[in-house]
Amino acid sequence: MKVELVRVNDAFHFEGTGSSEVKVHTDGSPEIGGTNLGVRPMELLLMGLASCSAIDVVLILKKQRQDITDFRIVADGDREQEPDTKRKPFRKIHLTFKFAGNNLDESKINRAIGLSMEKYCSATAQLEALATITYDVEIASV
Repeated sequence: MKVELVRVNDAFHFEGTGSSEVKVHTDGSPEIGGTNLGVRPMELLLMGLASCSAIDVVLILKKQRQDITDFRIVADGDREQEPDTKRKPFRKIHLTFKFAGNNLDESKINRAIGLSMEKYCSATAQLEALATITYDVEIASV
């Protein structure tokens, strides 16, 4: 896997591309001179984790013919500063999987999420070495 990051302005706005050739913009916070023209890099890590699991879950639930009308994941990450550094890695990440649909089977949803988190999602495997990752599920009927 390979990505390219190109500086867009004279501050902290960057444009990244990978194999899909879709542009992703990142930027620093205004406090350091950023211009809010992209997501923060640590936000992008949380989005990557949520996206990885979301793809797994949708694939599994489609095969099980679950009628999902709305699906979203809220990722909440707690960061802790490492001693004698400016680094603040995630130490706790909590995902809330939110579903709406017709006649959704809660056991199938829980199984799909479990498979994603424990077997399929490479982002989970990468991040769980440094952070405790937990999740919960909310299901609404339509």
